[in-house]
Amino acid sequence: MLAVAVLAAGKGTRMKSDLPKVLQPLAGATLVERVLASCRHLGPERQLLIVGHQAERVERSLAALGGLEFVLQQPQNGTGHAVQQLLEPLAGFQGELLVLNGDVPLLRPGTLEELLAKHRSSGAAVTLLTARLADPSGYGRVFADEQGRVSGIVEHRDCSEEQRRNTLTNAGIYCFDWARLAAVLPQLTTDNNQGELYLTDTVAMLSPAVHLEVADPDEINGINDRLQLAQCEAVLQERLRRHWMAEGVSFTDPASCTLSEGTRFGRDVLVEPQCHFRGSTVIGNGCRIGPGCLIENSSLADGVEVLYSVLRESSVETDCVVGPYAQLRNGAHLEAGCRIGNFVEVKNSHLGAGVKANHLSYLGDADLGANVNVGAGTITANFDGVHKHRTVIGAGSKTGANSVLVAPISLGAGVTVAAGSTLTQNVPDGALAFGRARQVVKERRQGAPPPN
Repeated sequence: MLAVAVLAAGKGTRMKSDLPKVLQPLAGATLVERVLASCRHLGPERQLLIVGHQAERVERSLAALGGLEFVLQQPQNGTGHAVQQLLEPLAGFQGELLVLNGDVPLLRPGTLEELLAKHRSSGAAVTLLTARLADPSGYGRVFADEQGRVSGIVEHRDCSEEQRRNTLTNAGIYCFDWARLAAVLPQLTTDNNQGELYLTDTVAMLSPAVHLEVADPDEINGINDRLQLAQCEAVLQERLRRHWMAEGVSFTDPASCTLSEGTRFGRDVLVEPQCHFRGSTVIGNGCRIGPGCLIENSSLADGVEVLYSVLRESSVETDCVVGPYAQLRNGAHLEAGCRIGNFVEVKNSHLGAGVKANHLSYLGDADLGANVNVGAGTITANFDGVHKHRTVIGAGSKTGANSVLVAPISLGAGVTVAAGSTLTQNVPDGALAFGRARQVVKERRQGAPPPN
């Protein structure tokens, strides 16, 4: 049996944030969500999250995941003290305990699988993950023989100058035989530089202890401040871009683009510079995105082009063109072949196949039939100050420039709206609708200065 414990009680003071450190976002997910995801494929029977600072907020943020047991550490007196809090909830548990840190979000699932496999095959009481770092400052040093048997770990602050020359560092990731760990946890003391209970001290109490050296040191990067958060973001973004380029996506300038792990691309997609994908976004085959786009929680079918535009919570069907400088907001749905041009905003509206809105328009809470042509400056006035109302425009209708359609209103199929009209009443199929003041031209008044 396998239990996983994630240490997530710290304040994260150096982040200088009101948000708990483990809830800081990284490529669309919180740090602790990423840690939990890294071990999900192992199928643990128990998942325990050790919380402390803003414990209720952390619990609320993870409530939707389900299957988590929250264990309170109060006060926070070191990693050893944190794991001591498991003695009661894991009383009688027989199996392995995998200990992870809530601020180490780049671990690959395969690495944890390898760690667990080595632990089981070696019969060790504890197996820890290690890495060799060019600059190991701040990391505990692991002392091991050529066979990988660990004699102990010394925290950086407690190391002598000679010990600090050792570049084999402790990643803070452990797989324990729980029964043997539980027997030594009460023996921990605070006899160290920080006056805390160190989980690392248990390694010297357990035999045999072995280590697994990770191939990619970036995997064990911890996050204590904004700089380290940005560094981890860069590593994760590079992983994501490399993955999708291997799957048939072209990035003109990869380093200028960012992705979420929820982004999915088809083949032969071209992503131009300065494009950003957030949340659960799907980009179909043969799409061209950018330059300069933000697409969040949206779905684009095959052959869509988007240029210098923002799309959020929207759905775009095949062969549509969006932009430049357009915005699709929540609930926008474009059927095949639509054209949405510069400075057009669409919100909570369904546009039928072939709709064209090329200039300077707002379509909110509207339903447009196929092949409607929206003239420049057309506005659906959907809000009466209290409630939102819908506008319906039938297939093949045309609105002239600077038209205002005051909702609730319905225009039939094949309607033509004269330029400059403000309409407040329904219009039947095939009609021509005017709603503007009559033009008046007065001759030059007596005494008025002559024209230049």
